[in-house]
Amino acid sequence: MRQALLGFALMAGFASTPAMPAENYAGRPITIVMGMSAGGIADVTTRLYAQAVSKELGQPLRIDNRPTEGGTTAAAAVQNATPDGYTLLVISGAQHAALPALQAVPYQPVSGFAPVTTLFTMVNFLAVRVDSPAHSVAELIALGRKKPGGLVFGSSGLGSTSHLTAARLGLSANTPIKAVHYAGAAPMIGDLVAGRLDFTLVSATVAKPYLNQGRLRLLAVDADERWPDLSTVPTLREAGINQPKVASWFALAAPAGTPEPVIRRLHDAFAKASRDPAVAKGLRDNGALVTINSPEATKRMLANEVIQTAALVQTLKLRP
Repeated sequence: MRQALLGFALMAGFASTPAMPAENYAGRPITIVMGMSAGGIADVTTRLYAQAVSKELGQPLRIDNRPTEGGTTAAAAVQNATPDGYTLLVISGAQHAALPALQAVPYQPVSGFAPVTTLFTMVNFLAVRVDSPAHSVAELIALGRKKPGGLVFGSSGLGSTSHLTAARLGLSANTPIKAVHYAGAAPMIGDLVAGRLDFTLVSATVAKPYLNQGRLRLLAVDADERWPDLSTVPTLREAGINQPKVASWFALAAPAGTPEPVIRRLHDAFAKASRDPAVAKGLRDNGALVTINSPEATKRMLANEVIQTAALVQTLKLRP
């Protein structure tokens, strides 16, 4: 009888443990790891969220930028971290899914993580230098067909949204496009303005200073609708490009095995932050839109993206 009671007590204790972390969460600072450079749009928008969520949870949210190896270092670090909700990862939907299709990576894109929510969707503009002979997407494509070797494109990273969008553009337009990958926007725009690149895809925030200086021209926006602040710039679809849209959403994830109550607590905190007018305005000012989903919906989106992106990489015959 004593053994049975002891066994029952142990079972009851084990059964109650999943709720324990949520009761004590968050008791110390939280680290958000990003496979993107500090100062970039994804970094800036994540920090807007972090400031609001830190007030809600009563703990600082620290950003740890690890842009090396296309973000695979960051993903592996979080996948292998203790699954307690104190080490999180910001995922670029396109890049996180594309890299495993392009090369061997030290993480499992779906099973290695417990998604919390999507955070925001980026809006990018197709930009050329102001003295480019291309004044429209059609003219840019025509230029690429005539130019030996095709167009040279500045990418924000291997497998990134901009990389896949440009590759898809080249495929749909039957125009060769060579990608040059950059760790940050500044050197990429510098090469574009200097004439070493034919075009790139950048956010409104990155583009505006150069537009004000008369150094860039925007040919199209990769979005479902025109951007209000730049309403004269057509969408890619309006410019005659009817290719399927590459994922431009970013999400938050914890290591697989993180207790569900902790995931829910994090989701609720970020969802509440997304309703803060200052956060929404800050995101929009930086060319991003608030995008919140449930953990379950985010996991489905990620799983679907991995499948679709693998097929896209194969179709485009992309290589690192």
